[in-house]
Amino acid sequence: MHPTLNIAIKAARRAAAVINRASNDVELLRVESKSPNDFVTEVDRAAEEAIIQVLRDAYPTHAILAEESGETGPEAETEYQWIIDPLDGTTNFIHGFPQYAISIALARRGVVEQAVVYDPNRNEMFTASKGAGAFLNDRRIRVSKRLRLQEALVGTGFPYRQFGNVDTYLAIFKELTQKTAGLRRPGAASLDLAYVAAGRLDAFWEFGLSPWDMAAGSLLISEAGGLVSDLAGESDYLTTGNIVAGTPKVFPPLMQIIQGHCADKIPA
Repeated sequence: MHPTLNIAIKAARRAAAVINRASNDVELLRVESKSPNDFVTEVDRAAEEAIIQVLRDAYPTHAILAEESGETGPEAETEYQWIIDPLDGTTNFIHGFPQYAISIALARRGVVEQAVVYDPNRNEMFTASKGAGAFLNDRRIRVSKRLRLQEALVGTGFPYRQFGNVDTYLAIFKELTQKTAGLRRPGAASLDLAYVAAGRLDAFWEFGLSPWDMAAGSLLISEAGGLVSDLAGESDYLTTGNIVAGTPKVFPPLMQIIQGHCADKIPA
């Protein structure tokens, strides 16, 4: 296992300890609203601090991009950047709904090379190193062998910040409801992407995400044999915030349907 991946796993477990302690008294948490339907708690911040402390101790010269504290690091440019979501699925967490995760990725010159998505409820550690495959608790994982969109279980996340996209989402949702085996919206994008990598979902799409929602999960899927892109079929999803992912056979028809409703969102 790559040394940086070992450190990321250590950081994820440190954050999980913070989250698990707090989950016993969720009703006592102080919850703040960053924007409509976008919440943060002291647990998000404490978990992020725990992650950053582990990373800083091991790699003091690396830059960090984290959901709560933003972009930090040495003033001199570095080729390495950690991309962190300390608690993906905060809304689920504060309602006691056990679907949330810790997401940590390491990018080198803008390319994600290490990934960890950890589900503290199920003690499931999804990991990947670029070129070395994807794993769940040390067991190699692959995307599903599903061949047809009609048989696919597809994950998504509805817009909760960018309400201008609701009509587009509903149009896509309506068509896919008729052309898939089912749609799921669990509420933690990093975990949804990990589920695609593990074959539990056959595909996933969402708009308006942040880099920390996608960075680790996208590498998991690539290393598990899946396809990941933005709406234009390019690899710019960390910048655009729009992501489509799936098995090699399910991805093309899914992309075709989504693109059919998103002509205004695809660069000419």
